[in-house]
Amino acid sequence: MKLKSLSDLNQILPDSVQPTHTIAKGMHDGKGKTVRIYLETKGRKGKSVTIIAGLQHNPNTMQDIAKLLKERLGTGGTVKDGNIELQGDQRIRATEELKKMNYFVT
Repeated sequence: MKLKSLSDLNQILPDSVQPTHTIAKGMHDGKGKTVRIYLETKGRKGKSVTIIAGLQHNPNTMQDIAKLLKERLGTGGTVKDGNIELQGDQRIRATEELKKMNYFVT
């Protein structure tokens, strides 16, 4: 059988092997955890970077959340020192996206 999509793969996999959550589709549940979003320009030659701090996840989950935010906000970014850094002033838009993922943003 030739697979045409991920849903075809999910149909043939047993339930024990299927993923329990999908970050790529925005189904991540922050469970009401508090995160902090702030803007930083220090040491960046005047360029602004939005920092999302307080996410206490394993590195793979942090990478997945960063990827999701970068795609939805249309910006670059990275995970550094346990924080997600997004290029530019993305505070308002990032707050909206994190609230959709069930995080409490301060």
